[in-house]
Amino acid sequence: MKLYPIESGNFKLDGGAMFGVVPKTLWSRTNPADDKNLIDMAARCLLIEDGNRLTLIDTGMGNKQSEKFFGYYSMWGDHSIDKSLAKYGFSRDDITDVFLTHLHFDHVGGAIQWNKDRTGYETAFKNAHFWTNDNHWEWATKPNAREKASFLTENIMPMQESGQLKFIERPKGDFKESSEMGFGIFFADGHTEKQMLPHINYMDKTFVFMADLLPTAGHIPLPYVMGYDTRPLLTLDEKAKFLNTAADKEYYLVLEHDAHNEIITVQHTEKGVRLKEVLKWDDILM
Repeated sequence: MKLYPIESGNFKLDGGAMFGVVPKTLWSRTNPADDKNLIDMAARCLLIEDGNRLTLIDTGMGNKQSEKFFGYYSMWGDHSIDKSLAKYGFSRDDITDVFLTHLHFDHVGGAIQWNKDRTGYETAFKNAHFWTNDNHWEWATKPNAREKASFLTENIMPMQESGQLKFIERPKGDFKESSEMGFGIFFADGHTEKQMLPHINYMDKTFVFMADLLPTAGHIPLPYVMGYDTRPLLTLDEKAKFLNTAADKEYYLVLEHDAHNEIITVQHTEKGVRLKEVLKWDDILM
């Protein structure tokens, strides 16, 4: 098995929305804002090469939305999925599986693209299965008013219409060893219904792709919960359980949205679980 970081693009979001009730004087210490109160964000995906299987975890925003749409997110940098895949000798057509932590636009938008004559949409990975779970699919296709703007029909329905959509079987608890994917999955409901966090055993370490349970290193303290979360009190419980386990078992946490910190580890302290070490993929892959 090999792991590769796939950078799909950088953007910015309102710092207050990203940290909920936490005052700016506190969160700006780790995530400084610009003069519009926007903080740097990444859409960092992860590629798993395992035998003949090539699995991409999340896809970023993609590029099919309007200029007005992208204007809301202050895109910056020159990353793209195609450039990142090519860096490691791959292309979109090589991808056999796309695992989606959840179906918000910044995680699934790159899964779908315009067709050639721009009359409709098609999957951006023509040879891949697209993996979600039935609870989250139901949640996303019949969205509540709070999340409706994040679940875009054009990002979701073409996966089903193509016949490429697959569902992960859910466990009775919040964790399962997935026979479908070949890695463990932690299910979390605070941010959105049945978000899925992959646990990947690699080089005698456990790497966890954090998606939106821990978007940046600045979100480690328990009360630092995004305003976007649908069930913030549940997020508190899920973070506490996960971070304690991560410190106990020395997990390597892959941060999807932190533009400046790629991988971190955490440790127990008198103040609770806190940051231990910041690593780059080059440190791991060298």
